[in-house]
Amino acid sequence: MTNTGPIKTQILPKEKDIGEFSVRRALPQVKLRAIGPWVFFDHFGPVTFKKGQGINVRPHPHINLATVTYLFEGEIFHRDSVGSALPIHPGAINLMVAGSGITHSERTREALRETGYSLHGLQLWLALPEEFEEIEPAFYHTPADNIPRVEIDGVKICVMMGTAFGLTSPVKTFSPTLFLEVEMADGAEITIPDYDEIGVYVVKGSTEIDGVLSPINAMSFTASSAQKIKAIGETRLAIIGGTSLGRRFLDWNFVSSRKDRIEQAKEDWREGRFAPVFGDSEEFIPLP
Repeated sequence: MTNTGPIKTQILPKEKDIGEFSVRRALPQVKLRAIGPWVFFDHFGPVTFKKGQGINVRPHPHINLATVTYLFEGEIFHRDSVGSALPIHPGAINLMVAGSGITHSERTREALRETGYSLHGLQLWLALPEEFEEIEPAFYHTPADNIPRVEIDGVKICVMMGTAFGLTSPVKTFSPTLFLEVEMADGAEITIPDYDEIGVYVVKGSTEIDGVLSPINAMSFTASSAQKIKAIGETRLAIIGGTSLGRRFLDWNFVSSRKDRIEQAKEDWREGRFAPVFGDSEEFIPLP
């Protein structure tokens, strides 16, 4: 949907079954390739794994981007080629900076497989500014207790990345970037943060943006004139934004400002030139 009101473009991603759980991909889409520096946005779950089940995302590579993992429920165990090995829990942020190249895996710990568990969260990718695309790969974990939070008139706001509502997240950014989690009581309102580009994704409930409906699982790319978000029922939002970094090419797990760099990365993965994941090097996802 595209119009000249408070919402420039609204995406209603379809649920896609990828074998172990379902994913809704709000970015990239034909009508909406990016919002600020954000070039990829997946909403997975909620899903309940039975005993013996879980996720097994085998080692795979990235270049010239940063990934962000955020959970509402459950746990994912992360390992990578710079030596990181730790679980992420709800409210924390895992920021993995691929830079010149990184390999990682995402698994379910055996202890959780033995009991079964529920999982619900987001995975997002950030393009890096051209001057940072080839920096050394790195991994940053920020515990939930270090994420700034505030409650304003029935609205709970977590500032995961960037600055908003008088709070600044400690999570590293490379350009003007915003990522919020917002929980709203029925009828509550908030002012849309002042960034060049803003996207409002509805995880639970529904909202109105200056009177225009934004239903559950919709990604609404707002116009610069948009002012207010109002909750219809109990609502949970992810708000992303920032300054556009210009065109980026995306092919499989690779994002870059240069097509030839992506071709080089594909060849490097095919020929086994990426560093292996510490403690998880027996499997890998082949180049499609």
